[in-house]
Amino acid sequence: MAVAVIINPISGGGRAGPPEPRARLAAAIIEQHGDVPEIVVTERAGHARQLAKSALQRGARLVLAWGGDGTINEVASALAFDESTAFGIIPAGSGNGLATELGISRDPAAALAQALKAAPRRIDAGELGGHLFFNVAGIGIDASIAARFNDPANVTRGLLGYARLTGQALFAYIPASYRITADPGGSRVAMRAVLVSFANGAQYGNNARVAPRARVDDGVLDMVIVEERSRIRTLMSVPKLFTGGAERVPGCTIAQIRHATIECDTPMTYHVDGETVQGGTSLTARVHPGALWIAA
Repeated sequence: MAVAVIINPISGGGRAGPPEPRARLAAAIIEQHGDVPEIVVTERAGHARQLAKSALQRGARLVLAWGGDGTINEVASALAFDESTAFGIIPAGSGNGLATELGISRDPAAALAQALKAAPRRIDAGELGGHLFFNVAGIGIDASIAARFNDPANVTRGLLGYARLTGQALFAYIPASYRITADPGGSRVAMRAVLVSFANGAQYGNNARVAPRARVDDGVLDMVIVEERSRIRTLMSVPKLFTGGAERVPGCTIAQIRHATIECDTPMTYHVDGETVQGGTSLTARVHPGALWIAA
């Protein structure tokens, strides 16, 4: 049966490189496994989603995304809620949060072999503002950092680049006031928050664990809220969000939710799997249990 590989030649923020070596490697490993390779290369933003839909329509048994978190989100979004085609990851980004959570090798050949041999299983998908995500989505300082990280002018990638932008954002970011209603329970709270995140997986990437207890297949999202109690406390505490210490941050609450509504007096910028989106004054978050069939 056919196995499709969708390659993003500029994943991780690098310059476009020749995709042919990756295409040859993928084709060779897939043929060795006894499948028919279909190798395609993205040309623009959103193209990975279109290529994944085409592979789905052709009946591919497995579609692999070779790229970063944005490419992974596009391909997985196209395959979500399908019962026949599994999704696989060859991580090649700056963070690789979902791939790390799933124990996928960063070596392309090993990742390919893992996906081809794996017994597919179901993981959850999250949704924020009508956009699916599979790792982490959020409003607040992490969305601000994501926007700066994805700016073409940003030349420092990986953990060091993310840490530098986080340090800058801590001094410059002005928290907004939110009204949040979440189920189960349905209680409504109002607060001034530095961050409101929804975690399907536990980390942003590079082991920056914002929701240490989150699991991709537990049927809920971990909602992480960090209130701004004072600027000095924020400066001292927020870095713990990126080192697995979220539960020790003063003003931080983590709750498992299935549905939430977030309201703000001004339009909210948010991110889904690290890609920023401009939203309105009200956003809805929800979980879709078992929405993605994944080979990992």
